[in-house]
Amino acid sequence: MMLSGKVHKLGDSIDTDVMVPGRYLSLLDPADIAKHIFEEVDPGFVGRVRPGDVIVAGRNFGAGSGREQAPFGLKALGISCIIAASFSRTFYRMAIDLGLPILISPEVAAAARDGQTIEVDTRSGTVRLDGAGYQAEPLPAFIQEIIDLGGVTGWVKREVAQRRAAGEA
Repeated sequence: MMLSGKVHKLGDSIDTDVMVPGRYLSLLDPADIAKHIFEEVDPGFVGRVRPGDVIVAGRNFGAGSGREQAPFGLKALGISCIIAASFSRTFYRMAIDLGLPILISPEVAAAARDGQTIEVDTRSGTVRLDGAGYQAEPLPAFIQEIIDLGGVTGWVKREVAQRRAAGEA
Protein backbone atom coordinates (compact mmCIF):
# COMPACT_ATOMS: atom_id res chain seq x y z
CA MET A 1 0.00 0.00 0.00
CA MET A 2 1.50 3.33 -1.07
CA LEU A 3 0.73 6.34 1.10
CA SER A 4 1.84 9.96 0.89
CA GLY A 5 1.31 13.15 2.82
CA LYS A 6 3.01 15.51 5.22
CA VAL A 7 4.87 14.55 8.40
CA HIS A 8 3.49 15.46 11.80
CA LYS A 9 6.53 14.92 14.04
CA LEU A 10 5.95 13.92 17.67
CA GLY A 11 8.28 12.90 20.48
CA ASP A 12 8.65 9.91 22.78
CA SER A 13 6.00 8.25 24.97
CA ILE A 14 2.99 9.89 23.35
CA ASP A 15 0.18 8.80 25.63
CA THR A 16 -3.32 7.78 24.52
CA ASP A 17 -4.71 9.89 27.37
CA VAL A 18 -3.19 12.93 25.63
CA MET A 19 -4.42 11.86 22.19
CA VAL A 20 -8.05 11.68 23.36
CA PRO A 21 -8.85 13.41 26.65
CA GLY A 22 -11.01 11.36 29.03
CA ARG A 23 -14.07 13.58 28.74
CA TYR A 24 -14.47 12.45 25.09
CA LEU A 25 -14.35 8.71 25.69
CA SER A 26 -18.13 8.43 25.51
CA LEU A 27 -18.22 9.71 21.91
CA LEU A 28 -19.17 6.98 19.45
CA ASP A 29 -18.79 8.65 16.06
CA PRO A 30 -15.17 8.53 14.84
CA ALA A 31 -15.57 11.98 13.23
CA ASP A 32 -16.54 13.42 16.62
CA ILE A 33 -13.53 11.78 18.30
CA ALA A 34 -11.24 13.14 15.55
CA LYS A 35 -12.22 16.73 16.39
CA HIS A 36 -10.53 16.39 19.79
CA ILE A 37 -7.22 14.69 18.94
CA PHE A 38 -4.38 16.31 20.96
CA GLU A 39 -6.81 19.07 21.95
CA GLU A 40 -5.22 19.75 25.35
CA VAL A 41 -1.56 19.73 24.28
CA ASP A 42 -1.75 21.04 20.70
CA PRO A 43 -5.09 22.76 20.00
CA GLY A 44 -4.14 23.47 16.38
CA PHE A 45 -3.22 19.88 15.51
CA VAL A 46 -6.60 18.90 14.03
CA GLY A 47 -6.56 21.97 11.78
CA ARG A 48 -3.11 21.14 10.37
CA VAL A 49 -3.86 17.52 9.42
CA ARG A 50 -4.86 16.73 5.86
CA PRO A 51 -6.09 13.34 4.63
CA GLY A 52 -3.08 11.12 3.95
CA ASP A 53 -0.75 12.78 6.46
CA VAL A 54 1.58 10.60 8.52
CA ILE A 55 2.58 10.82 12.16
CA VAL A 56 6.25 10.12 12.84
CA ALA A 57 7.15 9.70 16.50
CA GLY A 58 9.83 8.46 18.85
CA ARG A 59 9.79 5.58 21.27
CA ASN A 60 6.75 4.04 22.96
CA PHE A 61 4.05 5.71 20.87
CA GLY A 62 0.60 4.94 22.28
CA ALA A 63 1.70 4.51 25.88
CA GLY A 64 -0.88 4.81 28.63
CA SER A 65 -4.34 3.35 28.88
CA GLY A 66 -5.68 1.13 26.10
CA ARG A 67 -8.00 3.71 24.56
CA GLU A 68 -9.25 2.36 21.27
CA GLN A 69 -10.57 5.85 20.63
CA ALA A 70 -7.00 7.05 20.04
CA PRO A 71 -6.21 5.08 16.86
CA PHE A 72 -9.88 5.28 15.86
CA GLY A 73 -9.79 9.10 16.09
CA LEU A 74 -6.42 9.39 14.34
CA LYS A 75 -7.67 7.31 11.43
CA ALA A 76 -10.93 9.31 11.22
CA LEU A 77 -8.89 12.53 11.23
CA GLY A 78 -7.14 11.37 8.07
CA ILE A 79 -3.85 10.09 9.43
CA SER A 80 -2.91 7.38 6.92
CA CYS A 81 0.00 5.83 8.78
CA ILE A 82 2.08 6.11 11.94
CA ILE A 83 5.80 5.45 11.95
CA ALA A 84 7.60 5.35 15.29
CA ALA A 85 10.82 4.11 16.82
CA SER A 86 8.60 1.78 18.87
CA PHE A 87 4.97 1.36 19.94
CA SER A 88 3.22 0.25 23.08
CA ARG A 89 2.02 -3.28 22.43
CA THR A 90 -1.61 -2.42 23.14
CA PHE A 91 -1.66 0.55 20.76
CA TYR A 92 0.09 -1.47 18.03
CA ARG A 93 -2.58 -4.16 18.16
CA MET A 94 -5.48 -1.69 18.36
CA ALA A 95 -4.20 0.18 15.30
CA ILE A 96 -3.98 -3.03 13.28
CA ASP A 97 -7.44 -4.11 14.45
CA LEU A 98 -8.82 -0.80 13.16
CA GLY A 99 -6.92 -0.90 9.86
CA LEU A 100 -4.44 1.90 10.62
CA PRO A 101 -0.99 1.05 9.19
CA ILE A 102 1.86 1.39 11.67
CA LEU A 103 5.53 0.85 10.95
CA ILE A 104 8.57 0.64 13.19
CA SER A 105 11.68 2.59 12.19
CA PRO A 106 14.03 4.31 14.63
CA GLU A 107 15.87 5.64 11.55
CA VAL A 108 12.78 7.41 10.14
CA ALA A 109 11.86 8.65 13.62
CA ALA A 110 15.29 10.28 13.94
CA ALA A 111 15.38 11.73 10.41
CA ALA A 112 11.85 13.09 9.93
CA ARG A 113 11.01 16.74 10.40
CA ASP A 114 7.61 18.33 10.82
CA GLY A 115 6.05 19.29 7.49
CA GLN A 116 8.27 17.14 5.27
CA THR A 117 6.72 15.30 2.37
CA ILE A 118 6.63 11.57 3.12
CA GLU A 119 5.89 8.55 0.97
CA VAL A 120 5.43 5.14 2.57
CA ASP A 121 5.16 1.68 1.05
CA THR A 122 3.74 -0.46 3.85
CA ARG A 123 4.45 -3.69 1.95
CA SER A 124 8.18 -3.11 1.48
CA GLY A 125 8.74 -0.72 4.40
CA THR A 126 10.31 1.82 2.07
CA VAL A 127 9.97 5.41 3.28
CA ARG A 128 10.95 8.56 1.40
CA LEU A 129 11.32 11.88 3.21
CA ASP A 130 11.60 14.76 0.76
CA GLY A 131 13.05 12.23 -1.69
CA ALA A 132 15.65 10.64 0.64
CA GLY A 133 15.19 6.90 1.16
CA TYR A 134 14.86 5.07 4.49
CA GLN A 135 13.77 1.63 5.58
CA ALA A 136 11.09 0.69 8.10
CA GLU A 137 10.10 -2.81 9.10
CA PRO A 138 7.54 -3.86 6.48
CA LEU A 139 4.20 -5.14 7.70
CA PRO A 140 4.01 -8.95 7.68
CA ALA A 141 1.72 -10.24 4.92
CA PHE A 142 -1.07 -11.28 7.30
CA ILE A 143 -1.09 -7.85 8.97
CA GLN A 144 -1.00 -6.10 5.59
CA GLU A 145 -4.03 -8.19 4.62
CA ILE A 146 -5.93 -7.00 7.71
CA ILE A 147 -4.95 -3.38 6.93
CA ASP A 148 -6.03 -3.77 3.28
CA LEU A 149 -9.45 -4.99 4.44
CA GLY A 150 -9.91 -1.97 6.72
CA GLY A 151 -9.18 -3.83 9.94
CA VAL A 152 -10.19 -7.00 11.72
CA THR A 153 -13.91 -6.43 11.07
CA GLY A 154 -13.33 -6.41 7.32
CA TRP A 155 -11.10 -9.47 7.57
CA VAL A 156 -13.73 -11.41 9.55
CA LYS A 157 -16.48 -10.41 7.10
CA ARG A 158 -14.39 -11.69 4.22
CA GLU A 159 -13.60 -14.96 6.03
CA VAL A 160 -17.28 -15.57 6.82
CA ALA A 161 -18.28 -14.82 3.22
CA GLN A 162 -15.62 -17.16 1.88
CA ARG A 163 -16.65 -19.96 4.23
CA ARG A 164 -20.31 -19.51 3.37
CA ALA A 165 -19.47 -19.63 -0.32
CA ALA A 166 -17.48 -22.83 0.27
CA GLY A 167 -20.39 -24.33 2.25
CA GLU A 168 -18.43 -24.41 5.52
CA ALA A 169 -20.61 -22.07 7.56
